Amino acid sequence: MQVNKVGVIVVAAGRGSRMRTAESKQYLELAGKPILVHTLELFEKMARIDSVVLVTGEADVPRCESYAARYGLHKVSRVIAGGAERQDSVRSGLEALGADTQWVLVHDGVRPLVTEEQVGACLDKAIDMGAAVLAVPVKDTIKVVSEDGQIMSTPDRKSLWAIQTPQAFRFSLLKEAHEEAVRDGFLGTDDAMLVERAGHTVHVVEGDYANIKITTPEDLPWAEWLLGNRRGE
Repeated sequence: MQVNKVGVIVVAAGRGSRMRTAESKQYLELAGKPILVHTLELFEKMARIDSVVLVTGEADVPRCESYAARYGLHKVSRVIAGGAERQDSVRSGLEALGADTQWVLVHDGVRPLVTEEQVGACLDKAIDMGAAVLAVPVKDTIKVVSEDGQIMSTPDRKSLWAIQTPQAFRFSLLKEAHEEAVRDGFLGTDDAMLVERAGHTVHVVEGDYANIKITTPEDLPWAEWLLGNRRGE
């Protein structure tokens, strides 16, 4: 299915204090390349993707522009500075994509192991329904715990899903949801939450547990193993 125009906002503006490294996590090396480059290369290879806006820290814009040139990331149309919150960064990315964009995917810069098939499935569901996210069923029992450490309730695990990225939307729908959030002074935890809040249904596409967000030190060797296993190394 050919649908134009599809843009991607890759969010890579965070510092990542949980990684406990001087360098921001998106620039740490994974199999000889920065984590962020692996992520961008996936979208570079996808014929369905027309353009990518990379949102990063203001001081890192020149570095990311040099990555785009060095690694032949021709679909990276803009590298822009992010805002104070992730939500601000995505909103800036929407402005940078341009009005001719019909569909948009928002993806974490530190999720380099999502596959083309998963991205395509998420995009297809959004095209059918307006909004979709990748997600996986939770494996563990989840408890709702009070501030003083008491278990308050145990939700039914069958209804709980861990949300991943990309998240895919009709461009106009996501832009409207962001504008509404700004007007109301609302800060959400992800883009799907803003779209839900605006009264629209978001559909889940089952992803893969290997689509990890590299956040803490133990994630790096796990990502190395997953990447090597995928390549048959």
